[in-house]
Amino acid sequence: QLQLVESGGGLVHPGGSLRLSCAASGFSLDYYAIGWFRQAPGKEREGVSCISSSDGTTYYADSVKGRFTISRDNAKKTAYLQMNSLTPEDTGVYYCAAAGIVPVQGVCVASTYVYWGQGTQVTVSS
Repeated sequence: QLQLVESGGGLVHPGGSLRLSCAASGFSLDYYAIGWFRQAPGKEREGVSCISSSDGTTYYADSVKGRFTISRDNAKKTAYLQMNSLTPEDTGVYYCAAAGIVPVQGVCVASTYVYWGQGTQVTVSS
C-alpha cells in the first residue's frame, strides 16, 4: 500500500515562492508516476504538473510553465513541486497523487491516479 503526505503549503505574497513536498511510505516510489493537482473554490480540479516513473518526462499546465518545477527523489521517497512567482490564481488545495499506469493521453489527468495525499493549502494573497 502506497501512502502519500503533502507538506509545505502556506500563505505567501504574490511573487513569492513555496516548495511542496510529497512523502511516500509503503511501496517504493520507483514504479509510479507522480502528479500534482490543485482545487480552487469554484473551479475544477486541474493537473498542475506530473512526472513519469521511467524517463522522467514532465508535464506542466500552461498556466504554470516557467514558474513551477516538478522533481522526484526516489531514494528519499519524496516528490517536490517548486513554485515560483506565485499569483493569487495559484491559490488552492494542492494534492499529490501516484499512478502505476498512465495512458499517453492521460499523463496528468486526475482520474488516472490511484493514490492521493490529504492535500495542503496554498494561499497567495496580499
